[in-house]
Amino acid sequence: MDISTVIGLILAVSLVLGSIIIGGGLGPFIDLPSLMITVGGSIAAVLINFQLKVALGTFSVIKKCFLVKIAAPEEVIAQFRDFATTARRDGLLALEDAVDNVDDEFLKRGMEQLVGGSSKDDLTAALETELAAIDLRHANGKKILDAMAAAAPAFGMIGTLIGLVQMLKTLDDPSKIGGGMAIALLTTLYGAIIANMFCIPLAGKLEVRAQEETMIRELMIAGLLSLVEGMPPRAVEERLLSQLSPKVREAAQKEAA
Repeated sequence: MDISTVIGLILAVSLVLGSIIIGGGLGPFIDLPSLMITVGGSIAAVLINFQLKVALGTFSVIKKCFLVKIAAPEEVIAQFRDFATTARRDGLLALEDAVDNVDDEFLKRGMEQLVGGSSKDDLTAALETELAAIDLRHANGKKILDAMAAAAPAFGMIGTLIGLVQMLKTLDDPSKIGGGMAIALLTTLYGAIIANMFCIPLAGKLEVRAQEETMIRELMIAGLLSLVEGMPPRAVEERLLSQLSPKVREAAQKEAA
């Protein structure tokens, strides 16, 4: 669980709700037509922009903002150091027992192909194709969140214009002015909340998660290719460390020590 995402969302919602409640209560800030325009309009815009299966697949991608299942670089390096030790001592087929203990599905499929005797080129092509598919899913998820972040304020403005038209048409009836003003103001508020409290922050977090996952996957690919080449454990470790940034490399070396 990514606690920072949860804390950030709870803090943002609490501050907004707290200020509303202190100022007089939630009642005046709840308006069904305004919600229909902003929330429904944002969803409609996403469905127009993207295929249904892509839009629905966003939910599984957004989970990465909350559920972190990516291994740390030092864990991956230590794992491949053990793999290389076993392979050098007993051969690649000896890694077959280790496959069942691998939790990461990407690495598990790579290990299965490795033990199955795939060539270096075939292994590289298969893993890079899968990595490209993962990157595409992440990119689509971010695009959808960005689209909602752009659509929500726009539909809020549409709601504001609708409310103003309704209000201007009923100036001779003061009892109807309030309803028009509510839609005019609340749709703008709802649009700003959807975009700035949820969509934009989650899109940013998803981009960071995608970069982290891509880095780990590339590290795994390099490790698997090192095993195919029969490199000794120390050489495998050095190759993987060389792919990390200096700061991450230093942390990984300290962890290994």
